[in-house]
Amino acid sequence: MSVRMSVAQALTLFLTRQYTVDGDVRQRTIAGTFGIFGHGNVAGIGQALRQLGYEDPTAMPYHQARNEQAMVHQAAGFARMNRRRSTFAAAASVGPGAANMLTGAALATANRLPVLLLPSDTFATRVADPVLQQLEHPHDTSLQVTDAFRPLSRYFDRVERGEQLFSIALSAMRVLTDPAETGAVTIALPEDVQAELIDVPEEFLAEREWHIRRPLPESGPLERTAAAIRGAQAPLIIAGGGVIYSEAETELRAFAEATGIPVATTQAGGGALDHDHPLNLGGVGATGSSAANRIAASADVIIGIGTRYSDFTTSSRTAFAHPEAVFVNLNVAGFDAYKHGSRYPLIADARAGLLGLHDRLGDFRVSTAHADRGAEEKKNWVAEVDAATAPTGARLPGQPEIIGAVNRATGPRDVVVQAAGSLPGDLQKLWRTRDALGYHVEYAFSCMGYEIAGGLGVRRAIDATDDDRDVVVMVGDGSYLMLHTELVTAVAEGLKLIVILIQNHGYASIGALSETVGAPRFGTWYRRYDGESPEFRTDEVLPVDLAANARSYGVDVVEIDPGPSASSRLAEAVEEARAAPTSTLIHVNSDPLVYAPDGEGWWDVPVAATSTMDDTRAARTAYEEERSPQRPLL
Repeated sequence: MSVRMSVAQALTLFLTRQYTVDGDVRQRTIAGTFGIFGHGNVAGIGQALRQLGYEDPTAMPYHQARNEQAMVHQAAGFARMNRRRSTFAAAASVGPGAANMLTGAALATANRLPVLLLPSDTFATRVADPVLQQLEHPHDTSLQVTDAFRPLSRYFDRVERGEQLFSIALSAMRVLTDPAETGAVTIALPEDVQAELIDVPEEFLAEREWHIRRPLPESGPLERTAAAIRGAQAPLIIAGGGVIYSEAETELRAFAEATGIPVATTQAGGGALDHDHPLNLGGVGATGSSAANRIAASADVIIGIGTRYSDFTTSSRTAFAHPEAVFVNLNVAGFDAYKHGSRYPLIADARAGLLGLHDRLGDFRVSTAHADRGAEEKKNWVAEVDAATAPTGARLPGQPEIIGAVNRATGPRDVVVQAAGSLPGDLQKLWRTRDALGYHVEYAFSCMGYEIAGGLGVRRAIDATDDDRDVVVMVGDGSYLMLHTELVTAVAEGLKLIVILIQNHGYASIGALSETVGAPRFGTWYRRYDGESPEFRTDEVLPVDLAANARSYGVDVVEIDPGPSASSRLAEAVEEARAAPTSTLIHVNSDPLVYAPDGEGWWDVPVAATSTMDDTRAARTAYEEERSPQRPLL
């Protein structure tokens, strides 16, 4: 039996009937659809969503956005908060609308987060050719904007004939729900094909369940891995995002407590272990704590759990300095399990792998000396964080003081959201996470502008479960200027965010980095242009009023005036915002030259090998010395 409908109608109806199953949890795989409509999709996907909304308003909720990139960011934030069990679809029109989603696609794939992208394409029949916003390549007339999604997607296909929809849609769902494969999934939809009539098998429209794979470790690799850990003198666990996605926090804590092995976390793994747990040494790597990095420097067995080992995690391969360091990599994806030339890849779900290792290790426990050293390093780092985040009475608080004030004013289950600039590094060092889902820092792609849109995705996930958490978006003025218009979406739908807008009058992160690479704060100040200087370094600060900008969108705005009580008034404002029913933006000026404590990590940013400038030559000399400990692959 079959039903006659348009391709777009068939796809939207199909998506309403897909469910992800993870143990006892069963969720809609596609919770709703974002869409910005124009030629190419308004008469296809747009018409289908409108029709479905009248027939059954709960079947496929439609949400507006103000920017196509932001649609994808919302889907990614929602997916992470749901531990990758559910996401959104995002539909865009031909040409620039589709191209605007490219950054979001890259972010989702880099972070291993499922998002479904439905960019429109030009006529498959080419009956009207070229159409408005179509690319033309004389050497290949089939190439279009949507082809740019190919390297950014974990799955890409184009529905050039209506009958192809069935196999393409099923393949898309397979990738979205596979923890080893997931990322951006793109189905390109030519505008004429969207509106075509096809016979749709009833089986295609039936409810379908997609069970998340939780592979068990094989006995041979498990025994070899356990043996490597039993032989360790100074092991260290690196907990990544895989711990969160597998919901393995309890198993991680039990494993660490039973063995005494200290734990360091990646950005994606923040929250895998509460900040005040005795074995949690904090973040590791370029922006990690001195506690984690000092233990990492002497670790002989590094147990990576659900981490992709970015260069920030490994301090560009300088963090693990033991000459005979061994990597034990527990990961659901073989691609990540084999990194660093590991002789002990354990390809399995994080929770299943931890349970297997815990069982095999028996009464193994680290030496008292190793445990005591970790405890001492943690104690010293906690004291540094206390000092860095305490009120100073300065007229302009530094970012560490701002982070401390916000952290103290939030609830234990509230979620901090961030992505780019100097804040991710400072948050990894200073934010005290008290819940597994309380630390949401997008750092695989570190995309400026993710913060507000991603925060909305987190808010949608919380509201879907009637949770009482607050979402605290921390954003610098540089990232805010990149993508702030989703505040309108928050107002339109009554989605509550608490946005902390830190006014640095420039790019704080790159400013600090440039000081170390021989280009001191070049192009990082927001100042009036002076044609005689290439650096925008005049004393005239731009008369930009970002608080007024946010207020113009209908958001409640609190401005913290500079002064010795700025950080205490900031904390009060956060408490008031938590009590409010609607979104609040809190604007605070900072001193961008006040830095977080040194965590003794390093990041490889090559410096010009030759220069006529003294500061660049000095930076090159320092760079060559700092990269000398880099480990080769083998």
